[in-house]
Amino acid sequence: MNPLRFFLPLSLSLFLSFSAAASAASAPRPNIIVLLCDDLGYGDLSCFAHPDIRTPHLDQLARDGVKFTDCYSASPVCSPSRAGLMTGRNPNRLGIRDWIPPQSGIFLRPGEITVAQLLKKAGYHTLHAGKWHLNSRTDGSERTPGEAGFDHWLYTQNNAAPNHLNPGNFIRNGTPAGPLTGPSSHVVVAEATRWLDQTKRAPDAPFFLNLWFHETHEPVAATEEFLAQYPNEKNLERRHYLANASQMDAAVGKLLRYLDDHGLRENTFIFFSSDNGPETLNRYRGAQRSHGSPGPLRGMKLHVTEAGYRVPGIIRWPGHAKPGTTSGEPICSLDFLPTACALAGIAPPTDRALDGGSLLPLFSGNPVIRPHPLYWQYDFALNTPHQLALRDGPWKLLASATLDQVELYDLSSDVSEKQNVAAQHPDRVKSMTATMRALRTGIAAEGAQSGNPPARQNAAKKE
Repeated sequence: MNPLRFFLPLSLSLFLSFSAAASAASAPRPNIIVLLCDDLGYGDLSCFAHPDIRTPHLDQLARDGVKFTDCYSASPVCSPSRAGLMTGRNPNRLGIRDWIPPQSGIFLRPGEITVAQLLKKAGYHTLHAGKWHLNSRTDGSERTPGEAGFDHWLYTQNNAAPNHLNPGNFIRNGTPAGPLTGPSSHVVVAEATRWLDQTKRAPDAPFFLNLWFHETHEPVAATEEFLAQYPNEKNLERRHYLANASQMDAAVGKLLRYLDDHGLRENTFIFFSSDNGPETLNRYRGAQRSHGSPGPLRGMKLHVTEAGYRVPGIIRWPGHAKPGTTSGEPICSLDFLPTACALAGIAPPTDRALDGGSLLPLFSGNPVIRPHPLYWQYDFALNTPHQLALRDGPWKLLASATLDQVELYDLSSDVSEKQNVAAQHPDRVKSMTATMRALRTGIAAEGAQSGNPPARQNAAKKE
């Protein structure tokens, strides 16, 4: 395996034929938007084959861009996944190994360079709105979104409280915002559009919006407007979940209309995804409305099988991403930082290991250049004994922490991971196990120097 040319495009017709790099060089730098959901499962959008959930605006976003069937988050759980997106680094390198409990002293350390810092230095105006979950304290003693590169920020440490309706625990630029009106996702989008209206930007000054919705994580709640869309769902708890997803979709629709109305559509790159796979019903008290769907995938959130971190992925980039196409190219939230740097025309950090690669080559028919295959490690995985996973092309290796129990799957023909073919491919298992061992050793050594304390045992039981 050549580690520098890890993924070859499955279909060059998925993307426009001209050179994205050359086109970008002659155009203003694009605005960049991340739309990240919380616990939204692989099968939780109608454009990803959910039989009931209505998500017309995200369906349209997919029709206007590229739908990625093999999109991955950096981790099967919240905080590590978000840390990976922000830094382009495996979260275990950062000592963020599990979701961050309040007052635990675990947070995104100041030495970690974020995509927001890089874009801000390059002249982008930057905003974060929504869930953060990269610190354990909100008193300013741990790194805030403002200290991570955002000019303006409205955030919650973890979940919206008391639920997604009229949340009262947001903090705006270091000051409690007090009770806010409306669904959380609509609050987030309203903050972003209001900031765009009020920010004095030069006509050619680009912006970066980092919008991290609380939906569809518990405590799930939806307004009557969206509950009314599901009159035939007799299970009230599931009805709230379906409506909650539609509620988030409507917020996305408001943002897309704003971009259209203000002439911002054509020069804006949008990446939509989820932080990890779905929660399922009644895993713990308070999760009774968590009716997330993994689609055909095995497992759920907190598993290192596919459903833990294969998530919906959509990219819209007018003039570059061919509308209405579907790609089986594996992409990951770890790729976002290198991609954003390429969009902004700046170099990513070279003084530290990055685990993602820029996606821009895909839009001119070329492979993504990665330092190594996609790798996941989650020490608290519920699908014991497996805690490690590696994807190399279509091949997926699952392994225990000691690497003595392994399973091998060909995802090109077995997306549900039903047929363990390790016995038929001993050489491949040996090679992938060696790659996994080297990654685990190097990442663990770096994580031990992160400054973060070890994650507490069994923290994954509830998040």
